[in-house]
Amino acid sequence: MAALVAAAARRLRRAIRRSLAWRGPSHRLLSSEPPAAKASAVRAAFLNFFRDRHGHRLVPSASVRPRGDPSLLFVNAGMNQFKPIFLGTVDPRSEMAGFRRVANSQKCVRAGGRHNDLEDVGRDLSHHTFFEMLGNWAFGGEYFKEEACSMAWELLTQVYGIPTERLWVSYFDGDPKAGLEPDLETRDIWLSLGVPATRVLSFGPQENFWEMGNTGPCGPCTEIHYDLAGGVGAPQLVELWNLVFMQHNREADGSLQPLPQWHVDTGMGLERLVAVLQGKHSTYDTDLFSPLLHAIQQGCRAPPYLGRVGVADEGRTDTAYRVVADHIRTLSVCISDGVFPGMSGPPLVLRRILRRAVRFSMEILKAPPGFLGSLVPVVVETLGDAYPELQRNSAQISNLVLEDEAAFLASLERGRRIIDRTLRTLGPSDMFPAEVAWSLSLSGDLGLPLDMVELMLEEKGVQLDSTGLERLAQEAAQHQARQAEPVQKQGLWLDVHALGELQRQGVPPTDSSPKYNYSLRPNGSYEFGTCEAQVLQLYTEDGTAVASVGKGQRCGLLLDRTNFYAEQGGQASDRGYLVRVGQEDVLFPVARAQVCGGFILHEAVAPECLQIGDQVQLHVDKAWRLACMAKHTATHLLNWALRQTLGPGTEQQGSHLNPEQLRLDVTTQTALTPERLRAVENTVQEAVQQDKPVYMEEVPLALTAQVPGLRCLDEVYPDPVRVVSVGVPVAHALDPASQAALQTSVELCCGTHLLRTGAVGDLVIIGDRQLSKGTTRLLAITGEQAQQARELGQNLAQEVKAATERLSQGSRDVAEALRLSKDIGRLIEAVETSVMPQWQRRELLATLKMLQRRANTAIRKLQMGQAAKKTQELLERHSKGPLIVDTVSAESLSVLVKVVRQLCEQAPSTSVLLLSPQSMGKVLCACQVAQGAMPTFTAEAWALAVCSHMGGKAWGSRVVAQGTGSTTDLEAALSTARAYALSQL
Repeated sequence: MAALVAAAARRLRRAIRRSLAWRGPSHRLLSSEPPAAKASAVRAAFLNFFRDRHGHRLVPSASVRPRGDPSLLFVNAGMNQFKPIFLGTVDPRSEMAGFRRVANSQKCVRAGGRHNDLEDVGRDLSHHTFFEMLGNWAFGGEYFKEEACSMAWELLTQVYGIPTERLWVSYFDGDPKAGLEPDLETRDIWLSLGVPATRVLSFGPQENFWEMGNTGPCGPCTEIHYDLAGGVGAPQLVELWNLVFMQHNREADGSLQPLPQWHVDTGMGLERLVAVLQGKHSTYDTDLFSPLLHAIQQGCRAPPYLGRVGVADEGRTDTAYRVVADHIRTLSVCISDGVFPGMSGPPLVLRRILRRAVRFSMEILKAPPGFLGSLVPVVVETLGDAYPELQRNSAQISNLVLEDEAAFLASLERGRRIIDRTLRTLGPSDMFPAEVAWSLSLSGDLGLPLDMVELMLEEKGVQLDSTGLERLAQEAAQHQARQAEPVQKQGLWLDVHALGELQRQGVPPTDSSPKYNYSLRPNGSYEFGTCEAQVLQLYTEDGTAVASVGKGQRCGLLLDRTNFYAEQGGQASDRGYLVRVGQEDVLFPVARAQVCGGFILHEAVAPECLQIGDQVQLHVDKAWRLACMAKHTATHLLNWALRQTLGPGTEQQGSHLNPEQLRLDVTTQTALTPERLRAVENTVQEAVQQDKPVYMEEVPLALTAQVPGLRCLDEVYPDPVRVVSVGVPVAHALDPASQAALQTSVELCCGTHLLRTGAVGDLVIIGDRQLSKGTTRLLAITGEQAQQARELGQNLAQEVKAATERLSQGSRDVAEALRLSKDIGRLIEAVETSVMPQWQRRELLATLKMLQRRANTAIRKLQMGQAAKKTQELLERHSKGPLIVDTVSAESLSVLVKVVRQLCEQAPSTSVLLLSPQSMGKVLCACQVAQGAMPTFTAEAWALAVCSHMGGKAWGSRVVAQGTGSTTDLEAALSTARAYALSQL
């Protein structure tokens, strides 16, 4: 019997470690039972079971947008929203602080970041980017292992009716290196519930010890697995449910300490559970996906879905079915939670998901335009009852998907033609040019994700020039890094000679008025117009004027007109691409545009020949431009709010902005206290929430000369000059009698701005630095980034509050006080480095530094008390004499030195050496030599003799010294100390 169990254990380990993917239609059904209730009933049964039978509180799913956790792109587990409880940082006044036993179904997304299933979706029958995690939790020891296992077993076998012979369980087998014993308690619980010993198996920390991260709460877990084979042949397992028992905390030094409160955290994927209960081949065969698969077939007139994978999936039709079905669920859920396709972070991941779904639906399933958006109502129908936000935002989801789908369809078609056209020029063994692939990715709305380009080439059996691609990626990263500060005038530039030649030829300055050609649609999105222009002049990298440029050449283009914003006024340059009129398949990526004496020079790479006189059409990167517009309008609001808060003597000295952040330099005689920084943010927020219109108009410069409150810099302004006014029409703002410019933001500015302030979303000042006396540099972020910074700040504030309470309660001993001091130090580092509101950072740092001082004072008092106690013990143990050599327990070298000093103070004629054994064989050493024993006998030499014997080192002076070493034979070390001392006395 033992041999059979061992053999089964080996098979199970192999099965679990390779995470067996569910197989195709030829595989046997997951259950021999008849199909169970619908997925909605399975979800409801789980929640009702824990609420009605076991008194759990049902809590709604958190948003998939993480709150205050910059380590996550999306919520990817049910426990994410309860991290404040696990970490002990929950606000005691909050509703969450009262949670004891709760259950829910959590929306989860695994795409991007550490847990990324995006590229696996479609290739097999099990991966998803969006899934639902059923979970139950017990906080603060409300219940633990026995109740958690019993509830899980009861639900699976009695409520869901899964045959007990199909269930296997695993438990933690211990970790001798970490000093963790096997979790025999959990093993015995499963045995007592009737699980045969042959199906109760143990595994090590890799399989059965769960950790939140590199540090934090953790503990052993027990997993319940379902046997796909049903007793026929070797077990074939899929994990159903993971029950985690949080009873340890992983410290920063890697050690494990017991948690003051234990918790239960369980998670079971709804999709996999439903597949088991409905007896389906895979999760895609359940009623969570079948309505979508049916709608896809109806909308595309594609062959029916057959669940094929790999080579059996001819034409990759079934792969496309799975990709589209999975991705539209993810898109719908994310958009309903306020995560929209965009240019960075989670929005960028969502944009990739949407475009991947569009490509599979169009190229493989031959879907008609607008098809993806038509699937949103099906998602709402299947998930809307569980997640009402899908129903509330259904129209918005559909519109966003339709708009981005429409924008991408043209990009996808053009990208396919460009690839096909490029391939016709290549030889049989040529690699696909990196420059062409990169130009596709650089072209904003018309760009394709690089991984998608690689996949399209892979399907055609063509290899991409990956080395060249890496080089271009590095150059782009370097350019992005430079965007954090104003771009210096380097590289392509028109010098005085080039400008003189243009003027001699009578070339007029570039007409850049088309850069203001954009409008706000009724749905809140922006429409940017294109611009047709003529190539007037071309320049090589060294500034030489040429009539034409060749393939792959980096060059400067001078056009008669442009819609590109050239870097000026602190706003980063636009980027995008241009095409020759009549040949839209060849994209010339434009990295930036610069103003040179009234002429705008476009820096581009020519994939083909370009010459003077060519007619071109320009397209700006819409996402990049819109982000710059939001930052620029926010900069104006910030400037105005600073004057409102700090007084009219506050003046802007400079600014710079890019899509990621803005920087504003101001002079003021008023101190920027945390309270004033917060007031500035509140003033900006009020203007943003009011969604004020932004008026822009060119007026004669003379009209702006005597306007009270008008903001302008010490610069030479054009005439006419562009005026930007928030909330008040320009004509009214410029009326000297109106005083309007004193009540709102009115500035002279050539930049591109939002048409309404609401699109700023939010503004957070994340840094301030004094450049010189009276001059301060502020850094700020907007929108989603600002909201995340606020959430992170609140979380850190709760941690500081928890540390304050711990300090107020006092420490029982030195070890506890030292742990608190280290925790405060880690908090200081986190607050100093996190992206959060600057006013809050400064307040928290002030509090933490005060806490650190109090903690250090408490440590010193405890150490002195501990030293005094140990001193008395040693004096009682040793009679008066010239020498005390002994061992004593001490928390640290500091405590040991204090004991030595106190002994010598009470026995001045005695020389003292003490050893203190620590963990892992380490030994601390401290000594002091009596004044009368010197100069022949010194403390430094004494400590060195003893620590060298222990293989360590020592340091100090003739009077006092200390050191460390390692030994398991303390008596030998003490004998060495006595012998050395006696030889010197």
